[in-house]
Amino acid sequence: MKWTNLVRDTHGWETISSERHFANAHLEVVTDQVRTPTRSQPRAWTVVHRKAAVIVAPMTRDGKIVLICQERVPIRTAIWEMPAGQIDNALEPGHKEIEAVALRELWEETGYRLAKDGTLTALGHYFSSPGFTDEYGYFLLARPVERCREPSVCNEGESILDCRDFSMEELCRMIAENEIRDANTLSMWARLATGGFVSVDQR
Repeated sequence: MKWTNLVRDTHGWETISSERHFANAHLEVVTDQVRTPTRSQPRAWTVVHRKAAVIVAPMTRDGKIVLICQERVPIRTAIWEMPAGQIDNALEPGHKEIEAVALRELWEETGYRLAKDGTLTALGHYFSSPGFTDEYGYFLLARPVERCREPSVCNEGESILDCRDFSMEELCRMIAENEIRDANTLSMWARLATGGFVSVDQR
């Protein structure tokens, strides 16, 4: 089963066959035989299918960005990153589903919510690691956000150690010093900077 609605066999791409090796509720591992626009003979490629995700950039009224520090088992460390979560039960997610996941993850992972006068701004999507997976994420800027009075409830599968807001100067330093190094946060930061939503001028 393919969870990604942005990957299609068009314009000379053709899936000849697909062999499943493993699947669970979060991902599926297959080996595809694929004919590409530049190769007449099919190529074998092992692919990890994953559900689409939403990445949220929570911005406070004073222009700071809220990050979480989360333990990540595959890399055996805890890192600072923007809140994110998978989109469940929607093969073709629309704006409402995407925004609902963004608001849910914002509250569950950070304890913040979108202010009554706040807006969610869509900033496109990206592919996290197209060399082996079709996983992609939608970028949303949430501003302004404010801390909730009621406590949030984290998913049992997550281990969030800390949450705080960072100034633009702090974030630029953390990126420059490789303290922030996950694809979600770095890609979101690029969208925010090139879209004029944050300033990266450190002069």
